[in-house]
Amino acid sequence: MPAQQPQGKMTVAEYLEMERASLDIKHEFYDGEVFAMVGASRHHNRINVNIAGELRTRLKSKPCDLFSNDMRVKTGVEKYSYPDIVLYCGDAEFEDNKFDTLTNPVVIIEILSDSTEAYDRGDKFELYRRLPTVKEYILVSQKKYWIGQYVRQQSGQWTYDSYEGVEQVLKIESVGCELPLSEIYLNMEEGWQK
Repeated sequence: MPAQQPQGKMTVAEYLEMERASLDIKHEFYDGEVFAMVGASRHHNRINVNIAGELRTRLKSKPCDLFSNDMRVKTGVEKYSYPDIVLYCGDAEFEDNKFDTLTNPVVIIEILSDSTEAYDRGDKFELYRRLPTVKEYILVSQKKYWIGQYVRQQSGQWTYDSYEGVEQVLKIESVGCELPLSEIYLNMEEGWQK
């Protein structure tokens, strides 16, 4: 989980007012508590650019689109987060007329880091899977060729699959896209794998 801000509990209105006025730091919100988002590594940024670029190209002829990094998603009554990449289909739906809080994500992608991995795999996934529009949740390693994918089935159950190795292809069925891991990890510096 991101670093918690040392302040008392806030209301949703106070959080949104503060967040909309903040120009340099993003904050996630969880039941009245505010958490500052930490900066991303160069590997994280490279992977994000690669995924967003590939998805943008593949989605041009489809009724789906994406936001990267700065689109806040409402994940509950008093919960807001910033996924690394979020895809939606049809018209984007927003919480209010500020158009900065998406409410109908279909696919959420998080790039794992040491400081957020446990939260991304646990409590954050719990929040995302409660959203009725979310069909897929994808976790991307920034240390090696590895992707974990959770897919909501018709029954409501979630299935899990993982992709390892440069020759693998991630299939994002809910938006009809395939992304080769070789493209997701394109231009990573030598020696980045551990």
